[in-house]
Amino acid sequence: MTTTLLPLPRPKWAAGTALLVLRRLAVIPVVLFALASLVFLAMRLLPGSPATSLAAGGNNLSASQLAVNEARVNKALGLDRPLIVQYGSFLNDLVHLRLGTSFYGSNSVLGLLGDALPATIELTLAAMTIAVLLGVVTGVIAALRKGSWIDNSTRAVATVSFSLPWFALGVLGIVVFGVWLRWLPVLGRLPSSLDYNPTTNFVLLDAILQNRPELVWPWIQHLILPAVTLALSMAGFITRIVRASVLEVLDDDFVRTARMKGLSEGVVIHHHVLRNSWLPIVTVLGLQFGSLLGGSVITETVFSYAGVGRLLVQGVLQRDYPVVQGAALAIALLFTLVNHAVDLLYTVLDPRLRKG
Repeated sequence: MTTTLLPLPRPKWAAGTALLVLRRLAVIPVVLFALASLVFLAMRLLPGSPATSLAAGGNNLSASQLAVNEARVNKALGLDRPLIVQYGSFLNDLVHLRLGTSFYGSNSVLGLLGDALPATIELTLAAMTIAVLLGVVTGVIAALRKGSWIDNSTRAVATVSFSLPWFALGVLGIVVFGVWLRWLPVLGRLPSSLDYNPTTNFVLLDAILQNRPELVWPWIQHLILPAVTLALSMAGFITRIVRASVLEVLDDDFVRTARMKGLSEGVVIHHHVLRNSWLPIVTVLGLQFGSLLGGSVITETVFSYAGVGRLLVQGVLQRDYPVVQGAALAIALLFTLVNHAVDLLYTVLDPRLRKG
């Protein structure tokens, strides 16, 4: 007698999660299209034109010569066409995943982003790691010592760090740790003395692939100041959110029951308090990731860190339309993907959402 094994029923929440993923992915092109359109219009509304500096070429030309050169440059770049025609060409290129070339040097925008994006991802992940470690630890300690001098001091420091702007923290770090103490390098991503030929342009990964351990420590040294500058502001905000979330859970009945069972305080905090405090914390982390990407624009400029933020600033100053549009799209794509990942993470952290 042959026994036929029937397939196990598929959980309803799995189908719901798959549908949620598809919906989130469908939103991404709409968000990128809207942002790309806004950046396209904003760049052309700014005073000044890329043709002006390109036409001069660093030479002292007469007004008539400059006008002739500007007309020639505008025609070569297609900037003499009506705005609606330029917009149509831009959308056509975007649909075919063509981001164009820089007005300065004719470098491919995709190539420039391929060089700059790994640096920004490294910086953002390092800052996020530092901020989460500081914020969660100090937030939990402040909640467990509610009303004590530790709690008051922690909240005060968190408020100050959250209030300070990134450029002020960056300049302070450069002056103290780079100029006075000379502990850390303050400019660039790696020392100029190191011969680095990137494979992936992720320094740590390249150090492994190329068997070059001498790259790791100099890279970490150059990463510390910009990463800590970004992390301190975010850590202060996370501290206050974690403290409030933990305090709310500490008053719940299941926490008191766990303590009455004789469980150690560490087990209670880790398995009961933190696991039920993560939803608001994860929400904040998703939003703050976008804030870190925005802060990287300032931080990378202050530290001359060759990432997408610095590329974006240079593009705006030079009115390099393709570079600005490409850099803005790259930052927006990262932010959108992270926020969608956070939404999906909710289904892992909260069983009630899976049942729904």
